[in-house]
Amino acid sequence: MTRIYDCSVDTEYAAGMRLARSAIGRGALVVIPTDTVYGIAADAFDPDAVQRLLDAKGRDRSSPPPVLIPAIPTLDALAQNIPQPVRELVAAFWPGGLTVVLNAQPSLAWDLGETRGTVALRMPANPVALDLLSETGPLAVSSANTSGRPSAIDAEGAEEMLGGSVAVYLDGGTAGLGYEPIGDRPGDTSSTIVDATGFESNGGKVVIVRNGVISREAIGAVIGEALAPIGFRLPVSKTAAETSAGPAVEATSGPDDPAADAG
Repeated sequence: MTRIYDCSVDTEYAAGMRLARSAIGRGALVVIPTDTVYGIAADAFDPDAVQRLLDAKGRDRSSPPPVLIPAIPTLDALAQNIPQPVRELVAAFWPGGLTVVLNAQPSLAWDLGETRGTVALRMPANPVALDLLSETGPLAVSSANTSGRPSAIDAEGAEEMLGGSVAVYLDGGTAGLGYEPIGDRPGDTSSTIVDATGFESNGGKVVIVRNGVISREAIGAVIGEALAPIGFRLPVSKTAAETSAGPAVEATSGPDDPAADAG
């Protein structure tokens, strides 16, 4: 049985972190706490590990996982053509409960699934997650649940769903306590997802594709008219929001939608 390591106990935290780093290095999966929900993590640059993550969740390559990063400067290493409103949002809400979907750097040697050249990025506000990310670098991290079930908010809930498909579980207490569950699904503390991949062609708009713990009002207060109105449709046939984060309009999402996968 896979062990859960209590990160509130110094000896368990040290052991769990060491084993988690080792697991990521060999392509295995780790469950980590974040500020929103628990996530199942894999080396973002190991295609086999990413596939194991998708298999554990019961997802296919049409639902590529988001990527968690350790620091804001990593944003420019992984994404290109970052609009100024996104930089303003990141400055306001990172680390925290905002996921941004951007055009990926074309030179990246990774395979997250059918991303169509995009990537969903977030810097979590959780010390355990940030400590691990500082050691491993960017991690592909999807919500710790199996397809069709709610995201886990504690290590025990994640273990009940994911079991032995995960090598190490890091227990950082209950996730999401610092947020009001104001998203699309009652009681859910998942991140808000915004898509900026069409910024250059859609009149300079950033689109909310999933409502989460960062409110529309808070986002609008930062970027003003650059926030697309409710119901705004991107003038392209396919976007990162449809592959990494759900439909390319502001709409509710259920647990079977790709939008439900981001933490």
